[in-house]
Amino acid sequence: MKSDSLKLGLQNAPHRALYHALGLTTEEIERPLVGIVSSYNEIVPGHMNIDKIVDAVKLGVAMAGGTPIVFPAIAVCDGIAMGHTGMKYSLVTRDLIADSTEAMTLAHGFDALVMVPNCDKNVPGLLMAAARLNVPTVFVSGGPMLAGHIDGAKISFSSISEAVGEFNAGKINEEKLYEYECKTCPTCGSCSGMYTANSMNCLTEALGMGLKGNGTIPAVYSARIELAKRAGMAVMDMLKKDIRPRDIMTKDAIMNALTVDMALGCSTNSMLHLPAIAHECGVEINLDVANKISEKTPNLCHLAPAGRTYIEELDEAGGVYAVMNELNKKGLINTDCITVTGKTVGENIENCINTNHNVIRPIENPYSETGGIAVLRGNLAPEGSVVKRSAVLPEMLVHEGPARVFECEEDAQAAINAGKIVPGDVVVIRYEGPKGGPGMREMLNPTSAIMGMGLGNSVALITDGRFSGATRGACVGHITPEAASGGLIGIVEEGDIISINIPENKIELKVAREEIDRRMKDFVPKKKELSGYLKRYAALVSGGANGAILN
Repeated sequence: MKSDSLKLGLQNAPHRALYHALGLTTEEIERPLVGIVSSYNEIVPGHMNIDKIVDAVKLGVAMAGGTPIVFPAIAVCDGIAMGHTGMKYSLVTRDLIADSTEAMTLAHGFDALVMVPNCDKNVPGLLMAAARLNVPTVFVSGGPMLAGHIDGAKISFSSISEAVGEFNAGKINEEKLYEYECKTCPTCGSCSGMYTANSMNCLTEALGMGLKGNGTIPAVYSARIELAKRAGMAVMDMLKKDIRPRDIMTKDAIMNALTVDMALGCSTNSMLHLPAIAHECGVEINLDVANKISEKTPNLCHLAPAGRTYIEELDEAGGVYAVMNELNKKGLINTDCITVTGKTVGENIENCINTNHNVIRPIENPYSETGGIAVLRGNLAPEGSVVKRSAVLPEMLVHEGPARVFECEEDAQAAINAGKIVPGDVVVIRYEGPKGGPGMREMLNPTSAIMGMGLGNSVALITDGRFSGATRGACVGHITPEAASGGLIGIVEEGDIISINIPENKIELKVAREEIDRRMKDFVPKKKELSGYLKRYAALVSGGANGAILN
């Protein structure tokens, strides 16, 4: 065992003295030391129940003969960070989480790990850490929130964001907006639609790093506590069998995750995180792979914000394994990949039946024959850009209109709220990329305002920033190269015509080549005065098309 080098022999008596200072018995010290990475805090709703999940994991580890030891990981609530400088600190925490988990694990010689994340960046951050450390590791999340209810209909976090736009447009009064405020998020857990947190927790199952139900069992269900105990027991079995993350997260497993991503219609943020996780596994993938997989993968789910079903209903319908079983009917899943259960994907998903064809469409009757995410290229995004195709209205799949150019999210939000954006426009928000933001802020507020004001069927938005999983509409993000790196988005002028063709995977600035060359010759990207962690991050981060990994 890895920890034996810290525990065995007379020379390690000082180490053992410190273990005793923790209250550990000699018997506990002699057992495998299992690090429980807890993302518990009191500011993120998806994490307020993680203390109970951690207690259950500890019990599972102890029942299976290990000694559980808890240490923390940070987490930012994207919803609370949204729309102000706090959002600059969301994506950047992914690397802090991976780095700090590496430091804690190697400094203390843990034999195995159980990761207990939930919300947006600490799931991929801990997956990156798992790949980097490569000790036996199981994931068990805090679970999704139950949907809220208003006027007999289910709602989720995107509903309150769009309600603000409806209020600004005079469609609802302040009393109704307050009702949304009080009823949108009724329980603890990650917000109830197929947003980034739930996307990544579901894809953790698809990767083979979480047990069945990790992505879908609601946070408030007792089954989540049972799952946590089983995760603790499972990691001890992995330790005995020497099954490690890089044995699980192979190229085939990552392709499985991309395939499930397309079928579920996950957040566009998955196209930042999967390449970054793959990179830590020694597997390089680019955005072109996404379109190749999308071309052959039907979209089977329209979960909020794309539709009116929620994660709790996906769980009732059979969960991620039922989706994988549908995909496997057409041979779209590699069933030979090993998982944290010690069994293959094929063994895991066998007999996992889709029990609700209104939630998970049968593969013979999909929402579309192609996947939920599309990668667009063209002179505006030669290295790629990303759109959640499954959440775009049919009439907006092809759109051409004049650019309305803004240098930051706040300026665009003010113009939308003031009614200055009209049907046909293409809102351009730049200098919000990984370097230019820095931190690649999410644009949920402006996209929700567009939808709430009734412009979702006539206005598109493009940015070198990114979107919340709660975003819907013709919203193209991750435009690479970004403005701060000299990308063409930096020379777009007010009134320039921009063409978006999602079925053909194209995005173009319709300006003569000679004029583009003239503008680029004189173009000097704007620079911001930075300090602290953001200054270091901006100096090291790569483009959105590369997963915004640190070089």
